[in-house]
Amino acid sequence: MILTSTDLMNVVDWSRAQFAMTAIYHWLFVPLTLGLGFICAIMETLYYRTGDPFWKRTTKFWIRIFAINFAIGVATGLILEFEFGTNWSNYSHFVGDIFGAPLAIEGIMAFFLEATFFAVMFFGWNKVSKGFHLASTWITAIGANLSALWILVANAWMQSPVGTTFNVETARQEMTSFWDVVLSPVAINKFFHTVTSAYVLSAVVVVGISAWYLLRKREEQFARRSIVVASVFGLFFSLMAAMTGDGSAVQVARTQPMKLAAMEALYDGRQEAGLVAVGALRPVDRTVRTSDDSAFAFRIEIPKMLSLMAFRDANAFVPGINDLVYGNEKYGIPSTEQRMELGREALEALEGYREVRRTGDEQEQARFEKLFDPDDPVGKVFIEKQFASIGYGFLKEPTDVVPNVPTVFYSFRVMVALGGYFILLFAAILFFCYRRTLAGKRWMLYAMLWSIPLAYLASVSGWIVAEVGRQPWTIQDLLPTVASVSRINTGSLITAFFLFVVLFTTLLIAELMIMTRQIRIGPKPADAHAAQERTSIDNQ
Repeated sequence: MILTSTDLMNVVDWSRAQFAMTAIYHWLFVPLTLGLGFICAIMETLYYRTGDPFWKRTTKFWIRIFAINFAIGVATGLILEFEFGTNWSNYSHFVGDIFGAPLAIEGIMAFFLEATFFAVMFFGWNKVSKGFHLASTWITAIGANLSALWILVANAWMQSPVGTTFNVETARQEMTSFWDVVLSPVAINKFFHTVTSAYVLSAVVVVGISAWYLLRKREEQFARRSIVVASVFGLFFSLMAAMTGDGSAVQVARTQPMKLAAMEALYDGRQEAGLVAVGALRPVDRTVRTSDDSAFAFRIEIPKMLSLMAFRDANAFVPGINDLVYGNEKYGIPSTEQRMELGREALEALEGYREVRRTGDEQEQARFEKLFDPDDPVGKVFIEKQFASIGYGFLKEPTDVVPNVPTVFYSFRVMVALGGYFILLFAAILFFCYRRTLAGKRWMLYAMLWSIPLAYLASVSGWIVAEVGRQPWTIQDLLPTVASVSRINTGSLITAFFLFVVLFTTLLIAELMIMTRQIRIGPKPADAHAAQERTSIDNQ
C-alpha cells in the first residue's frame, strides 16, 4: 500500500490516538489490581494468624472488588498487545526479537500464575485449607506484579535501548544480553516507581470506600480496620514512590534529556538550573527558537534544585530544548540537524547494502557488512556515530524532536503535587485513627472519598509524562513513530478507534456499576458455622 506523506501522518496520528486511548483505559484497571492484591493478602494473613472471622469477612469483600477489576483489566490488556501487530507492524518487525521476549515471559509465566491461583483465591474458600488459600492469595498478588515487571521491562527498553545489536541482513535489532535488558537502571527504576505508585492508588481506593461506610454509619468496625491497614500500606509506599520517582528522574536526565527539558519547560540550558515549583506557560511556536523568559507567563523556582536532582551536583549543566535542537558546542551537544544528517547516512548505507545484495556484488557487500560489524574498527566508529542516530534520518524538521511541552510540563506537576498530597493524607488519617476521632471528622472522610479520582489522575499523569515526553520516538533515537506504523487505511483506524471508545467506555461503566453495587451491598454476613468450618478445614 502506497501512502502519501499526508496519509502517513494521518495513520501515525490515529494509530497513536488509538493506542493511547487503549492504554489509558487499560491503566484505569491495572494499578488497583497491583496493590489491592497485596492488601487482601495482608488482611488474610491477619485472619490466618488470629483466626478471627472478622478478617475473613473483610478479606472476602476486598477480594470481590479485586476480582471485578482484574477481569476487565485482562480484557483491555489483551487488545493492547494485538495492536502491536495491527497498527505497529514495522515496529514489531524491527524489535520483535527484544520486545517480544518479556511479553512472552509475562504471558507464559506471570499471567498464567496469577490466573491459576486467582481461581483458588476467589472460589476456594472452605474448599482448601486456610494455609493453601492464603498462599494462593499471596501468589496471585505476586503474579500480578510479575506481569507488570515484564511489561515495564519492555517499555523501559523502548525508553533506553540496551543489550541489543543490529543485524544488517535482516534489518532488525536483536538481543545480545537478556540481563542487560532486564536489569538496566531505567527498567529497575521504572518498575519500582510504577508499582509503588499503584500501591498508593490502591490504598487511596480502600480508604475512600471505607470512608463512605463511615459517612453512612455502616460497617464501622470493618471500615476503621480497613482504613488502618490501607493507610499504613499507603503511607509507606507514598514515601517509596517519592524515592523511586527521584531515581527515575535521574535516569531521564541521562537517557532522555529532551523529556527532562520538556518536564521543566527549560528552553535555555544552564548551570545551577532551578526547579520550577509553580509556573504558567505562554503559547509558543515550536518552529521558532524560544527563550525561557518568553515561554513563561510566571514561575517560581527552587534555585539549583534541578541540577542537584538530575545530576546530584548543584552546579551541573542541564541542557535545554534549544541546546538539544540547535546544539551547544561548549558542552559537546550536537544539533538535531547534525544528527539527522548522520541518520540519513546510516539509512543510505542500509539501502546500499540491500542494493548490493540484490545485484550480487560480493566486494561491495563485504564493505557494507564491515560498517555494521561492531568488532571491526570501521564498523565500531560507524555504529557509534551514524547508526546511533539512525532514527533521526526519518525526521523532516529539527523541531520534530520536541514533544508537546505544555502537556508534559503540567502533567509532571499534577503527578508530583498529588504525590505529596497523598503522603499528607495518609499521615493525617493515621493521626486521627490514633486519636480515635476519624469517624467524627466528616470533612476528612469526604476528603478521603474524593481522593479516589485524584489517585487515578496522578497515575494517568505519570504515564502521560513518560510517553508523551519521549515523542516522537517509539524507540529512543532508533525509531520514530512515523517509521513504526503499519501501512493501513486511515478509515479503518478511525472506525476501530471509535469502536474501541464505545467498547471500553461500556466496560468501564459496567465495572463501575458492578463495583458500586458490591460496595452498597457491603461485606457479606459472617458464616453461621464459621467455627465449625474452621475446625473441619484444619482437620483436612
